[in-house]
This record gives sequence, C-alpha cells and structure tokens, in this order.
Amino acid sequence: MKCPFCSYEESKVVDSRSTDEGIRIRRRRECMSCKKRFTTYEVIESLPIIVIKRDRSREAFNRDKLVTGFLRACQKRPVSIDTIERSVDEIEAVLQNSLDREVTSIKIGELAMEKLKAIDPVAYVRFASVYRQFKDINTFMEELTKLLSDRT
Repeated sequence: MKCPFCSYEESKVVDSRSTDEGIRIRRRRECMSCKKRFTTYEVIESLPIIVIKRDRSREAFNRDKLVTGFLRACQKRPVSIDTIERSVDEIEAVLQNSLDREVTSIKIGELAMEKLKAIDPVAYVRFASVYRQFKDINTFMEELTKLLSDRT
C-alpha cells in the first residue's frame, strides 16, 4: 500500500477494526519511511450481477431499484426501513451466492414477492400488481384468492 504522503510502498497496520456491521475493515497504517499515518478500508470484492430484462436487454444489477420498488410497495404501511434494507440485503446475498453471474428480472421479482409476502400482504399485492402486470380484474382476483388461501 503506497503512502499518500511520500509514495513509499511499505506501511504497517497500527489499528484494525470492523465497520458497517462487518462489511468493511478500517485499518490505520503508518508509513515505514515518513512515519505519517493514513486510513485504508478493506472490502470484499464482489462480481457484478447482470440482469436479463424481459425485453432480453442486459444491465448491471442495481440495488437501489429494488429498494425503490420495496419502498413504493410498502408506502403508508407499518414496515420499517430496516426491514426493507434487510430484505434487499438477503435478496442481494442470494444473487451473489449463486453461481450464475446473470439472472433474469423475473427471478429477482419472484424473490422480492417472496419477501414482501412474509412482511406485509398489502405491500405484496401492490408489488405483484405492478410486477405481474395484471391484464384485468380477474387475474388480480386470482392472485388475491391465492394469497388468502395461503394465509389460512
């Protein structure tokens, strides 16, 4: 690690601690040449996930889009932002841990609906109505009937 002050390539770690709930490690380093201290952060390198959309185009996975979808579905519902963040974290972990580097938007939508179904039935129906693009009231009612039969 090059020193940001003198560009010397050797430094020693003086302090190390976990940050962001173990996602990153903060390290205080001291340059072996000029003795100045600086901070570095270590994170796990993750491979990008490519999403194959319904029109067969591809784009990089965007966590913010998933959070936005959850926020819209949970609007005016008693669902905390922490619950939403945790659910999106879990979906992202499933995607990262799979061996596939490409995933369909359909798979992501199904994972999201699974989480929302467990969190809040109204949020689930909201998300499903947009995600599944119900063509008419009958298909919407079929989904509601299925949801009600699952809950009993």
